[in-house]
Amino acid sequence: MARVSAIPRATRQRSDEAKGNWFRKAGAVYAGQFLVAPLAIIVLVFFLAPLAVLLFMSMQDWPLLGQPKWAGFDNFAAVSTNELFIDAITFTLVYTVLTTVLIFAVSFVLVAVSNTPRRGAKFYRTAFFLPYVVGTGAASLIWLAAVNNHNGIANHVLETMGLTSGPFGFLDTAGKALFTTVTLVVWKFIGFQVIVLLVGLQSVPTELYEAAQLDGAGVIQRIRYVTLPHLRPILALLLILSVTGSVLAFDQFQVLTHGGPDSSTVTLVMAIYDTAFKQFSLGKAAALSVVLLAALILLNFLQLFALRRKGDDS
Repeated sequence: MARVSAIPRATRQRSDEAKGNWFRKAGAVYAGQFLVAPLAIIVLVFFLAPLAVLLFMSMQDWPLLGQPKWAGFDNFAAVSTNELFIDAITFTLVYTVLTTVLIFAVSFVLVAVSNTPRRGAKFYRTAFFLPYVVGTGAASLIWLAAVNNHNGIANHVLETMGLTSGPFGFLDTAGKALFTTVTLVVWKFIGFQVIVLLVGLQSVPTELYEAAQLDGAGVIQRIRYVTLPHLRPILALLLILSVTGSVLAFDQFQVLTHGGPDSSTVTLVMAIYDTAFKQFSLGKAAALSVVLLAALILLNFLQLFALRRKGDDS
């Protein structure tokens, strides 16, 4: 009898343990959902809901002042006939390539200068990073005050050095305006990239460099086979941030050039702004925004795919 009664008791114990495990798992799930809920609400309110409104607007003939009317895909069909937007694609691509290449090239040089134990290295890092804390609009106003033809200090310096006999005209032509804006962007954002690269570079174990040097690897080989593989995730992040920020450029051109001269420095975002607030067509501007969003998603996907594939091959 004692042996028979022991079996149900063991079964009840296993059943109680199973229920306890189920309650613990359920509690962990609900706790996780409770912790994730604020983030989900933020994503819903600040991303998904505006995205839904944007998609709805892109299907409307929606004047800035007036009642919207259903337009279907007419706004998307009109994208190919929007000359300002089409020209802005070429200019934005050129600007993106220039800024991305220059920022990476200059940042590597500055990282080599500031990644040393010698005196003054901390000062260099701070000096490189300081422009980044200034807003893009404020930095553009500072740049405009320095390069304008009336009382810009840059023109005064060039005249004092005897390089020019009058105002240089930093914003008078398309090439000069692009050069001036790219210089501003490099000065403004180089500090962030330098700090991030420094953190990544200092996280590489020194033992790997010592082992590579013992194996006879030169400086170039150590950079190629030790430094770059460890920095690949950081480089991928910086590349995506640089390309995305360049494609979405607006403040610097709006303040410095206003899209001029002769609409030669109009970016994609400026073309959308012009469509919405100068042509008074919110529906067409929303359609352009959807096209730009889709292009950014595709571009970032291709970058991640290419970098991951390159990392797998190496």
